[in-house]
Amino acid sequence: MRGRDVKFVCGSDEHGVPITIKAKKEGITPQQVVDRYHRMMNTAFEEFGISFDHYSRTSSEQHHKNAKEFFKNLYTKGALEAKETEQYYDPEVGQFLADRYITGECPKCHNAEAYGDQCESCGASLNATDLIDPKSALSGAVPEIKKTTNWFLPLDKLSGDLREFLESRKDWKPNVIGQCMSWLNAGDGLQPRAMTRDLDWGVPVPIEGAEGKVMYVWFDAPIGYISATQELLPNDWEDYWKGENAEIIHFIGKDNIVFHCIIFPAMLQQHGGYAMPKQVPANEFLNLEGRKLSTSKNWAVWLHEYLEDFPGQQDALRYVLTATMPETKDNDFTWADFQQRNNSELVAGLGNFVNRVMVLTDKYYNGLVQTPGNLNEKDHIALASMAQFGRRIAKAIENYKFREAISEAMNVARLGNKYLQEQEPWKVYKHDPERAGAVLYVATQITAVLSIVFEPFLPTTCKKLRDMLNIQGSPQWLMADQEMIVPPGTQLGKVDLLFAKVEDEQVELQRAKLKASVKMQEEEKQTIVEEFTHNPQKEDISFDQFLGMDLRVGTILEAERVPKADRLLKFIVDTGLDQRTIVSGIAEHFSPEQMIGKQVTVLMNLPPRKIKGVVSQGMLLMAEDAVGALRIMTPENETDSGAVIG
Repeated sequence: MRGRDVKFVCGSDEHGVPITIKAKKEGITPQQVVDRYHRMMNTAFEEFGISFDHYSRTSSEQHHKNAKEFFKNLYTKGALEAKETEQYYDPEVGQFLADRYITGECPKCHNAEAYGDQCESCGASLNATDLIDPKSALSGAVPEIKKTTNWFLPLDKLSGDLREFLESRKDWKPNVIGQCMSWLNAGDGLQPRAMTRDLDWGVPVPIEGAEGKVMYVWFDAPIGYISATQELLPNDWEDYWKGENAEIIHFIGKDNIVFHCIIFPAMLQQHGGYAMPKQVPANEFLNLEGRKLSTSKNWAVWLHEYLEDFPGQQDALRYVLTATMPETKDNDFTWADFQQRNNSELVAGLGNFVNRVMVLTDKYYNGLVQTPGNLNEKDHIALASMAQFGRRIAKAIENYKFREAISEAMNVARLGNKYLQEQEPWKVYKHDPERAGAVLYVATQITAVLSIVFEPFLPTTCKKLRDMLNIQGSPQWLMADQEMIVPPGTQLGKVDLLFAKVEDEQVELQRAKLKASVKMQEEEKQTIVEEFTHNPQKEDISFDQFLGMDLRVGTILEAERVPKADRLLKFIVDTGLDQRTIVSGIAEHFSPEQMIGKQVTVLMNLPPRKIKGVVSQGMLLMAEDAVGALRIMTPENETDSGAVIG
């Protein structure tokens, strides 16, 4: 907004161990898992108003190529050391266990559910062998120790360069620099960290002797920022990552400080040629209703679900998350606070001021902004203060003090309400319409400033507001330094409410959803093994009845959702004999994109049946496991469509 050359990149981190665990649980490939969530997250971010210049993914071809070249560079320079180590191995599954495949008791805070690389309770960086009473996340078995060779980044030898880098960052937040120094100054100091893993999902390690290994997810993930920039600007990406003018800023959370401030800088230093991170304005933890957020325990507010439950209210959540941002200490998000802030600050404060200005201008002047004539001292003071607010907000944002910035922006709305209440144009109009027009002119300029200063925080609302004010083009921050943004004679647009009130019922529904998800998860753990039994065998049929079923291999050519039916997918299936339409109630388990190209087992000779207006000519065979996950009955090896099963 200030005319600077900035690129905002991000992406889906797709090589984490939880992805492989989820794929195993659902009986699908890790690629299918990441494809599903990449689409979901990308769409949710867009609907939430997050304006990435490019949203990439670490499973992309460009990223794999870039990460391999980066690894080779470090390997060739001798910056990586091969070490034979003892690593946990799951005897039941028959594979080595990456850090996230192992859970146990944290040796520092004694959290019973720490991971092998980090405790999410106290934030401690761990090695899997540090855990007390470790167990495999795959099978629950007690893991064994086996020897394996991996390549390490010798952080102990790189501590001097890292210390010099960190000490040069005088303006970093105290909580960030303090955490970094605590690692450097710990009794044992920094320790070598493995940059490869014995897994089959991730970026393959591109050196001889490392067959069957992939890069550690926190080796390749930050390289993803570079890959995203390369995809966005294939010819000019180096301008943003190398040289004196390159400024790298990471917006992250507390538990990722070690990776962005220690490991990634060490990698950049050893590679050479890259600018080092200029700022890492990391936040502390945000709790939810008094408990630590946990996606694995489903104690979370899922963005795509919020957007469904509160349509058109994405800016309300943006506002509350910014106003309660845990910038220097942990904070708590509660639905009661969300409701209170939305109703009192957005609806009754900001929204009420804008609505009064628009309604009064429409009522008295048919929506036409008046020529103000002679403005008095209070008018000039109100207009002049707008520029001061703009500068204060800009300074706060430049210093990554977003709570302060959004508070100052709300002060503009408070000033507008105070000005309007003192000037009382609804009373003045009765005896001095010209003066009332001047008051509403000033109030309209304040409204225009609101559409600028709230833009970083409430982009959807500000776009709606500028349309109402008939402001053309994109907002420019420096417009806040001008006293006239909406000229006299401007015809204002249709009056529309900016925010909707959040009702008690909506809040209770969200609380109930949280409790239900946790209760359901706990009950599932207790009952899946204890109570699950297979359905009893059905009555015997004759061999002739079995022969009467025409089962064939089909290939799905097209797939789409059935309108107004949450559970139904419609397929065009090549059966070898024809291409027929089949409707199946599996939309809660599979997306259309997942199904295209799959080979399935088709029961051919069912009578046609109309389902939601679509004639279905067959049935796909599925199997359901103990936790309700569906499996597609597909041939082990690809075969011709139409092959008879029997």
